[in-house]
Amino acid sequence: MVRSFVFAGLLVVACCMVGRAQQNGDVEIVADPLISLMQRNRKGTNITAATANRPPVDKKNATRTTAMGFRVQIYSGSNRTEAYAEQARFRRLYKDIDTYVTYEEPNYRVKVGDFRSRAEAQELMQGLRKQFNNVFIFTEEIYIYQ
Repeated sequence: MVRSFVFAGLLVVACCMVGRAQQNGDVEIVADPLISLMQRNRKGTNITAATANRPPVDKKNATRTTAMGFRVQIYSGSNRTEAYAEQARFRRLYKDIDTYVTYEEPNYRVKVGDFRSRAEAQELMQGLRKQFNNVFIFTEEIYIYQ
């Protein structure tokens, strides 16, 4: 007897919930205004497509300028010694790719490369996933040699 009352009560509650879920109403979209600002700013970054056959540049005799591009982060943490150890390990594996260590309290970040296209950065990132933890791509100002 008690089971049938409990079952009937649950059935009534379930029917009410289903009926309520089917009601039509207004949908309010709440979006951070910074998202649209970031989207507008990204349009003017002049990030170009990948150029796989780009000739190597002699960095000693070239002029260095900056532009928006991509870097791959290979370390983020509060330990300074670990950050520089990861930088050294990367340099042993990839001698021709520049590395950058930055500190924003409380974390050190090690980022590598100066890529004009996301595709170039993703190609490196795929290879680094096997050797480094927490590998991410960031859009930021990079150095270009001309």
